[in-house]
Amino acid sequence: MNDTLMPAPGRFTGRAWVFGDDINTDLLAPGAYMKYGIEALARHCMEHVDPEFAAAVQPGDIVFGGRNFGAGSSREQAVEVLRHLGVAAVVAPSFAGLFYRNGFNLGLPLFTCPSLPRIAAGQRTGCDLARAQVFVEGLAPLQCDPIPPHLVEMIHDGGLVPHLARKIAAGQLSVTGIPA
Repeated sequence: MNDTLMPAPGRFTGRAWVFGDDINTDLLAPGAYMKYGIEALARHCMEHVDPEFAAAVQPGDIVFGGRNFGAGSSREQAVEVLRHLGVAAVVAPSFAGLFYRNGFNLGLPLFTCPSLPRIAAGQRTGCDLARAQVFVEGLAPLQCDPIPPHLVEMIHDGGLVPHLARKIAAGQLSVTGIPA
């Protein structure tokens, strides 16, 4: 992920999309469309919650969810459709464990903010991964839970596989997984 999605404080990349508690993986990546590939799957992302989401979301937009965002199955496609649609990050008070891990593995920044203020859909937004801050127009910067440095590095590399490939190419890791 490049730094253009992680602006300096006060800069915005997109709009806010606001959803409630318990947004599950079947809402993000409906099982009925799994066999058709990521393009078709992405067209149906969140259709049962907001039928306009998949067609209207734009690169740089940020999804704000409620508690337990990403609950349900371990399907990586739930994260992949958000990336495919250009979502810059997801912000929620809490995430389902597997979704959280899949987010970082696939290069999607996830910000845990236990006390999110009321955010209106469409507000201009941005985020700073290294500082674990989210910016919403008209609000003070939201300080989220710190993101461990190794996960920040993984996001900047584009996810786990590109991160490992970079480390192997740099001689920091051998193909056996033992440091070079």
